[in-house]
Amino acid sequence: MNNLSSPQTSSYWIIVPAAGVGARMGVNCPKQYLSLAGKTVIEHTLERLLTLPNVVGIYLALGESDSYWGELPLAKNNHIHRVVGGAERCNSVLNALDQLQDKASPNDWVLVHDAARPCVYAQSILRLIEQVGDHPVGGILGVPVSDTLKQVNSSVIDATIDRRLLWQAQTPQMFRFGLLRECLQRGLAEGQLITDESSALELYGHQPLMVQGRSDNIKITRPEDLAIAAVILQQHAHLINS
Repeated sequence: MNNLSSPQTSSYWIIVPAAGVGARMGVNCPKQYLSLAGKTVIEHTLERLLTLPNVVGIYLALGESDSYWGELPLAKNNHIHRVVGGAERCNSVLNALDQLQDKASPNDWVLVHDAARPCVYAQSILRLIEQVGDHPVGGILGVPVSDTLKQVNSSVIDATIDRRLLWQAQTPQMFRFGLLRECLQRGLAEGQLITDESSALELYGHQPLMVQGRSDNIKITRPEDLAIAAVILQQHAHLINS
């Protein structure tokens, strides 16, 4: 990992929840270990995160019985620390935050990124970090919704939703360590529905920033997404090398 020479008052940590099994992929191994452009999905994701400056460490939350990670060369990288994941994404993130409690200060930044988003553009993450700046809460990457949205009830369209105020959430999602941990702990204790880190903070009145990312920061969810991701990675390589 690179380091910048300029001083900083807060450290940056990355958490990658990767304990899911990817049931919708219909395969025999977790989707983060599927082959994509000559590597596994998770290798592409982590290699992009490792290029970011001023990141102290990456905490990778894996299933307790995960036998795939140890076979990858990146498992020997000293910047990547394995932690035990939980039943849901929010449990995995909180487990990683608990492992960080003796290392991170309350005002440190934590960036949570999906293992299944291997096409995230480094410049998008740097823009997130820059625009969030000294914001007291944090912010996330996202893109405005471009498709027409329909409200459906039992396969029947009830209404067309005004999309002008709607954005599609992506990752990384970047928040202060202390505030994120507090909101996740409280939300889980109260049995709240926590779909992403931003939703945990929103539950308790906090208002994260939305920072525009790129539409090609896709999340691999279905088999056809692998082919799309391969094309995107090829395009990124061309941009970097041109």
